[in-house]
Amino acid sequence: MTHRLLQNKTLYRSLSLAFVFLVTLSMSAQWAAPQEEGGVPAYNAGPPPKGTKLPPLLTKADLWGADAQNTYQTHAYELAAKIPMVLHQQPCYCYCDRMGHNSLHSCFENTHGAQCATCLKELYYSYQQHQKGKTATQIRAGIIKGEWKQIDLQAAAAMN
Repeated sequence: MTHRLLQNKTLYRSLSLAFVFLVTLSMSAQWAAPQEEGGVPAYNAGPPPKGTKLPPLLTKADLWGADAQNTYQTHAYELAAKIPMVLHQQPCYCYCDRMGHNSLHSCFENTHGAQCATCLKELYYSYQQHQKGKTATQIRAGIIKGEWKQIDLQAAAAMN
């Protein structure tokens, strides 16, 4: 009788453990699933709280080799430095949030922005709209609509 009770206890523990494992797996799967194409990537709805410093952006001088082959690559980093709060509030449609980015600002904290046409076009679009007096929220609406896709990178290199 004791042996049978011990077997039942072991079976119960094994089944319980399997159940917990399956529940954990199914709950975490929804977070691990890739973001749907067409969904809005990560962004910050407003500027960072007062007193919070954004991570530094790379400068033109930080770029070399493949990251600095075209004028529009290095010029983008110059413009990014002028509108960091705007970039902080924009999504990035290369879906780099899957690798930990939380906004378009993140793309220019490293060389990712120099290597990605989507990031570059969104940066130039954001800068252009900011120069026209648009708010970060209005710029984000344009980015979500896909208006950034019409940016010509060669021509954008002349933006000031």
